[in-house]
Formats: sequence, structure tokens, C-alpha cells
Amino acid sequence: MGEPRYSRRTLFAAIGVVIATATGVATYVSSSSAVEQQIATADRVRATSAAKPVIRFERVYSAARHRDVTLAFYLPAGANPRGLPMSILLHGLNGDARHAAVGNLPDVLAAAVAKGSVPAFGFVAVDGGNNYWHENIPGDDPMAMLLDEVPRWLKERGYGEPFAVTGVSMGGFGSLLYARRRAERGDPVAAAAVISPGLITTWPEMAKRRAFKNEGEWASLDPLRHLKSTGPTALGVWIGDRDRFIEGTRRFIREVRPEVSAVKDGGHDDGLYRKVTPDVVQFLAKYAKRAV
Repeated sequence: MGEPRYSRRTLFAAIGVVIATATGVATYVSSSSAVEQQIATADRVRATSAAKPVIRFERVYSAARHRDVTLAFYLPAGANPRGLPMSILLHGLNGDARHAAVGNLPDVLAAAVAKGSVPAFGFVAVDGGNNYWHENIPGDDPMAMLLDEVPRWLKERGYGEPFAVTGVSMGGFGSLLYARRRAERGDPVAAAAVISPGLITTWPEMAKRRAFKNEGEWASLDPLRHLKSTGPTALGVWIGDRDRFIEGTRRFIREVRPEVSAVKDGGHDDGLYRKVTPDVVQFLAKYAKRAV
């Protein structure tokens, strides 16, 4: 006769054992049901911690910008791209599509989707230049690219239409401008999430960016001068209390009363961004459900 064989269930039911989960916490259990629950919990923790975002880059030609641009996709692992709700993601000054996802945003999204706390959605970023997402230079119109070309590029690849817009710094300014333009077209975006938005309060300071021809043009586009222009779009605003844009952002929060807003301890940097990205993902997820 060979050696006796016992199933894992039989062994665990017969004796008490100590199981170390993926979190590093050891738990004493003495019944098969408790063991199975502990194993299932450990498996879920491992699956969540192993979840990695899918990040993909392409080069496409933008007729609105008259140049090739990078198109970047930040997606949760395992998500079916067919009809996947997408938020446009706008980078800040001197940024680009490859570096638009600040504060470990793709990892936060991937982990939340793997855990089942949010429905699957993704982010799409594109190179927008340094002109605050408007046509400062004739023939280079990043806003037209966002409004007219990005939806087509998404459709050609099987993704859903943009249900939201997310932006950081200059991209926060651009996100509010994008939401305004969508509302003016009678097709408002469901949600806009802005992190440390570049809401500058004086023309001399804004003029340093060379992103507007004159003060009048800036005033015509400045979200602080057009507080109700985003229509029914749900707004989320996050900023650090030591951010250089805190004055304008506090004014925006006070006068607009966004659905979600938070002033956190921090500056205009990745440390602050990492604090707020979990809340940003949860905020956007409410509207991704409606877009499915």
C-alpha cells in the first residue's frame, strides 16, 4: 500500500493551522469553513496587488493640430475594450500624453477595478502642447482635436465615447474649458475631475505662459470668469493648501460649489496627486456606470 493521501480540506479540518495571508497578517483558524474563507481572502488580496494597468501608446496625425501626436491609453487589466467608457486625460504645462497620468493614477484605477469597487473604465491622453488647450497659434487647435478627433480615434479602436474629462494643472484649466465647449454644443460631458487646476487670478502672471494673445482672450476663456459655463456637468476639484493656484481654486470652489471638492495638505506635486487619485477614481466611476 502507498502512503495515505489527504486533501487540503481534510487536513485543515482536522487540526488548527496558522495561515499567513498576502497582507502579512497571520491568523489562527480551526475549521474548514474558516480556512476556506481565509484562502479566498488571500487569493483576492494577491489578485488585487498583482493588478497592473495596461498602458499603450500610438502615433496618430491630428488635422486640428497639423502634426503627429501621441495617443496614450491607460486601462485596467483584463477590461474588455469594446465600448469601454473613457475619460479624456489632459496633461499640464510642458507635459505630454506619455506623462499625463500623475500620482499613480493608472495603478489606482487598475487596483480598484480588480477589487470590484468601481466599474471598468479607462483614460485616453493626447499631446496638447503648452497653449492651455486652445488655439493660441493659428492652425494648432488642441481643443478641436479633443472635441472632434479624439471621439473618432476612440470609436475606430472600439472604445466608448468620452464620458468624462480629467486634468492636472494646465490640464485642469483645459478640462473646464472642454466641459464648457461640450455644454455649448448641447452635448455636456457627464463629469470633469480637475486636480490642482491652473486657475491664475492676474494677467501679469498668466502672461508669463505666453498662452494667450492678450488679456481679453484669456478673459474670454478663463473658467473663473465663466463659472456656470459647464452646464450640468458634475465637477470634482482637488488641490493642496500650499499649491500656487490655491487662491483661484478656492474662489472657484466657493462660487461654483462642485459636487466634490477637497483642499488637502500638500503642494503642486506628485505627493499631493497620490493623495487624491483614489478619490478621483471613485468620483469618475459614478459616471462611468451611466456611460456603459
